Amino acid sequence: MLESPDHQNAHRPTMESNRLASLAPGRFSVAPMLDRTDRHCRFFLRQLSRRALLYTEMVTTNALFHGKGDYLAYNDAEHPLALQLGGSNPDVLARAAKTAQERGYDEINLNVGCPSSRVQHNCLGACLMAEKDRVAACVSAMNEAVSLPITVKTRLGIDEQDSYSFLCEFIDTVSTSGGCQTFIIHARKAWLKGLLPKENRKIPPLNYGRVYQLKRDFPSLRLMINGGITTLKQARAHLQHLDGVMIGRAAYNNPSILLRLDSELFGTPDPLPNQASAIDAMLPYIEKELYRGTVLSRITRHMHGLFQGLPGARQWRRYLRENAHYPSADTNVLIKALSYVQHN
Repeated sequence: MLESPDHQNAHRPTMESNRLASLAPGRFSVAPMLDRTDRHCRFFLRQLSRRALLYTEMVTTNALFHGKGDYLAYNDAEHPLALQLGGSNPDVLARAAKTAQERGYDEINLNVGCPSSRVQHNCLGACLMAEKDRVAACVSAMNEAVSLPITVKTRLGIDEQDSYSFLCEFIDTVSTSGGCQTFIIHARKAWLKGLLPKENRKIPPLNYGRVYQLKRDFPSLRLMINGGITTLKQARAHLQHLDGVMIGRAAYNNPSILLRLDSELFGTPDPLPNQASAIDAMLPYIEKELYRGTVLSRITRHMHGLFQGLPGARQWRRYLRENAHYPSADTNVLIKALSYVQHN
């Protein structure tokens, strides 16, 4: 994966103001999602909100140091931007954190929540909840290596280890011994065997009250909530109890919910008036990427849900699916697809 030429030439004051926004109370973020939140997706979402904290897909330390391509490539416009790492070796994670800091990331997040069997096989993700001392050592090593915030995304528990005391012991150890001050809690436990990752996002019941209680018992920590949140109204309700909200697939499948995010949750102007203006905002970026050899569908696949709920949304999606994958496809495909949608 090539790094955008814009990476070195962004307007720094804008980046700095965005970074400050990411640290504001009531932070809102879009969850790291495998095969979704790549650099094209993040650039698109950034057009809809200047304030949301964006996350990369999970990047394993093995892929980072031994894989092909540049897994840390991004466009400076994506800030504030967090890198989610998958790993369990403190020394290797510390080296990865140094690399991320050198590349200009704003935060490093350790994945302790992914329940996939492939991830478990490599001792990554949610299975690490059973090894709180190892997680603490990983976080401590990264904290010693860099000055960036080191955060942890985790679950309420795993398998039969799902009591409140188990969760508290994990949080206490990782915060006290590891120095982690910010946790993003997916408000479900994970079944490590018997459920697919997709099922683990839906079948284990949500327990928001347990996350609220965690904040009351650990008031000095910054606690964010994730899981089952689909609207800004729901986000505002959670912010009455917690320090931040993370939305995942709801934002990916219906990105227009971010259009009013900045004004509703941060009290700042929204960057765009409507969905159609997001297409205009994307055209220069798309033209640059096409010139570099990127196939149009690599970008537009993240835009299929932009007109969710509006007349013509199905035709919009169909036209993009049927035409954007051709090597010769250009921005005219987007303009034609837009003609099918009834919008303001």
